[in-house]
Amino acid sequence: MLLKNGHIIIPADIVTKWLDTDDYVNMVYYPERSQLLVAAKSKTFFEKLHKTKWMVLKDKNLQGDKTLYVREILIDNDLDDADRPLRFEIKTTGIVTIDL
Repeated sequence: MLLKNGHIIIPADIVTKWLDTDDYVNMVYYPERSQLLVAAKSKTFFEKLHKTKWMVLKDKNLQGDKTLYVREILIDNDLDDADRPLRFEIKTTGIVTIDL
């Protein structure tokens, strides 16, 4: 995953493995861990466990890459908004943790 112009770019192979056909995600940012947690909207347990905000994944290209808008989170939490690769982990529960 990459951060570029305030968007997280999610490669098609990760989209397929993680989201299948879901274009909506729930997400929550935890400043104390500097982590963004993201799960498909269909993972209703995630929404019940965390105070989430739902977002629509946008198509980036014909290869199937998607983008997730996070500029607001970066600004609100005074985070580095430079374009860069992001460390992430896909949990067995379907939740993705992304280090911002």
